[in-house]
Amino acid sequence: MKNNIENLEKTSFDPDAPGVANGNFFGLPCGEQEADTVIVQVPWDATVSYGKGTADGPQAMLDASLQVDLFDERFPDASRMKVWTLPEEPGLRELNGRARGAAEQVIYAWEQGRSQESMAELCDEVNACSSELNAYVEHVSEKYLSAGKSVVLTGGEHSVPLGLIKALSRRYPGMGILHVDAHSDTRKAYEGFRYSHASIMYNAMTECAALGRITQVGIRDFCSSEYGLVTSSDLFIPFTDFRIKEGLYDGRTWKSICQEIVSTLPENVYVSFDIDGLSPEYCPGTGTPVSGGLTFSQADYLLYLLAMSGRRIVGADLCEVAPGSQGEWDANVGARVLFKLLLCSAYSRKKK
Repeated sequence: MKNNIENLEKTSFDPDAPGVANGNFFGLPCGEQEADTVIVQVPWDATVSYGKGTADGPQAMLDASLQVDLFDERFPDASRMKVWTLPEEPGLRELNGRARGAAEQVIYAWEQGRSQESMAELCDEVNACSSELNAYVEHVSEKYLSAGKSVVLTGGEHSVPLGLIKALSRRYPGMGILHVDAHSDTRKAYEGFRYSHASIMYNAMTECAALGRITQVGIRDFCSSEYGLVTSSDLFIPFTDFRIKEGLYDGRTWKSICQEIVSTLPENVYVSFDIDGLSPEYCPGTGTPVSGGLTFSQADYLLYLLAMSGRRIVGADLCEVAPGSQGEWDANVGARVLFKLLLCSAYSRKKK
């Protein structure tokens, strides 16, 4: 949908009225120039290894966002957020299609036990397409960051925010990442794909030298090499789902656990939120759902304490939302997580 927010009569905006499909998330009445936050949509599911559909996540969330009431008990002026949505880049879907076609052949070959050498050319095609996507994300992020705006990305599989993380890490040396996810995402070139959805934090670690910390929350599905990496590297602090739940079962409050999580992060924080960090009841359509995880309210409270801690949320992504076959539940939850991310981000920057 073409973003026609520039033509909206701002004076007629009623935040209590039904949402208007103006091309902006939540129907907010904000244009590109006046925005302090730009949402970049990345429809991409090239390397997903289980369920597909995350390429349709950004549009599904955009549609569902019109059902979100623009009032929040913690942030009563939520409807005054200056957030503009960049229309989807048309060429990304064609690029995703090319990459996905090659990736499916590689994944099938893996399942058949064929040699990696036989898949080299196909992997090269996927990696080339992913590199092109990364360059786009980095370029558009630089454009809006240079204009003094915050950038929030909606995916798409979890490989897509690398360009944004790179751009921000250059601006904020020592920047930390709060990574909410069911998976560690620290595999190297998973299935031969350098920029796999299972490798975003490995790639952030290796390509963003200025990072100061990656604090992982909710991870519960990872291989032994990933566990060895995140428990031995000074860069990572993992709060696995097992560790979190043991604390709760032993009588710790969720507030105290959140305070411990937040205490590990530096002044400037990037939030990378994979929807499967939540319990799968909130995201049954996501590509790789895993039992366990956070409730929506627990995630909301963690973001709130981060915003109230005095730290600054300098950017964020929300990935792996996929429209479900049984209705709009996944997109509805995704839109509400995005709303909370935007509110907490705006508040944290306002305090600086």
